[in-house]
Amino acid sequence: MAQQKNRFCLFDDTNVTWYPLLDLKYLVFSLLNLDIESETVDFLAKFEANERIALHRHLSHTNTFVVQGEHRLYEPDGRLKEVRPVGTFTSSPPGEAHQEGGGDKECVVLYSVHGTVEGQMFEIMDDNKNVVAMLGMEELKVAWTQQKGTQ
Repeated sequence: MAQQKNRFCLFDDTNVTWYPLLDLKYLVFSLLNLDIESETVDFLAKFEANERIALHRHLSHTNTFVVQGEHRLYEPDGRLKEVRPVGTFTSSPPGEAHQEGGGDKECVVLYSVHGTVEGQMFEIMDDNKNVVAMLGMEELKVAWTQQKGTQ
């Protein structure tokens, strides 16, 4: 099959309702699917341009697809670790602490997270890598109920 190059698409999010996630700055999200039994969650995350969210660690296998913009990942000390341009798919096992954010324009990333560690999917940390919050199935169930109630 021939590969097509230089096709330009815009992601129109006018029909996506964005919500805050915990107290995270520079990020809004929209839950697409929550499967309690299989411990799977799919969501869109929108990162503000040239900003980074709090230091955190993924406890679960995570697939991402960059829908819009440039997804940037940073080391705990703030050094740029990786740049993922639009169209990049990544499949990652649980990993190390890092920050994420958008490039020069806001960034939208599709996340598909599989499995938990005792019901938890993410650890949110302070600058010294102390865990200050957890994000797991219970918090996502609350968010799911809230989002479905406002649509």
